[in-house]
Amino acid sequence: MRHRGVSPRGRGGRTRAAVPIVKRLIIAITGASGVIYGVRALEIVRALAGLETHLILSPSAARTIAEETDYPIERVRALGDQVYSHKDIGAAIASGSYRTEGMLIAPCSVKTLSGVANCFDDELVVRAADVCLKERRRVVLLFRETPLHAGHIALMAQATRNGAIVMPPVPGFYHRPQSVDDIVTQTVGRALDLFGIDAHVVKRWKDTDAAASAAMSSRPTGAARSRSLR
Repeated sequence: MRHRGVSPRGRGGRTRAAVPIVKRLIIAITGASGVIYGVRALEIVRALAGLETHLILSPSAARTIAEETDYPIERVRALGDQVYSHKDIGAAIASGSYRTEGMLIAPCSVKTLSGVANCFDDELVVRAADVCLKERRRVVLLFRETPLHAGHIALMAQATRNGAIVMPPVPGFYHRPQSVDDIVTQTVGRALDLFGIDAHVVKRWKDTDAAASAAMSSRPTGAARSRSLR
C-alpha cells in the first residue's frame, strides 16, 4: 500500500521521521444472507490507495460464504489487510485509542444488531462496533432481514439512538442495473459514501452520462479482482 509521508520540522530545526498516513476501515461479515456485500466491500476498498481494511469474520459468516458464493474462505480472508478472530476482544480494534474511520457490518445479522443495540460486547464484532460508537465514529449496519417484527424494529431504533446508521441493502433501480453484481456494487458504494469514501463505483442520480460511465468503467472486473489476490 502506498503511504503519504510528512516531515514536519521539530524543535531546533530537526526533521522528524516521515509518518505514514493510513486510514483504517473495519469490515465485519456476519452470518446473515448477503455475505457478498461484505466481500464486495473488501474487493472495492482493496483497490483504493491509503485505506486498509480490518476484517472480522464470524463463524456463521464462513458457513454462509460457502453456501452463497464460490469464494473459498481463504480467498476472502486474503482480501483483508488485517484479519482478526471473532473471539479476540483484546485486538487493536477493541480499543478506542486505535484510530479508525469506523466500521461497516455487511451483512448484519439480527444477533449482531441486537448486540450493537444493547452494547452486549461478548465478541469482537460487537465490541469493535461499540468502541466506534463511543468514540463517535461511523458504524453502518447492512441489516439483512425481512419481513420484520416489532422486536427487529425496536432494535433498529435503539441502534440508531446509539449512533449507528441502519442501512438495509434495499436496491434502487434508477441506475438501470444489468446484473445482480451491478446491484451489489451500487449498494456497497453507497455504504462507503457514508464514511466519506468515494470509490468511484456509484452511478449517481442526475450525474452526467460521462461521469456515470466513468464510474461504471472504473469498477474492478472479476478478472481484475482475481489478479489483485495473486
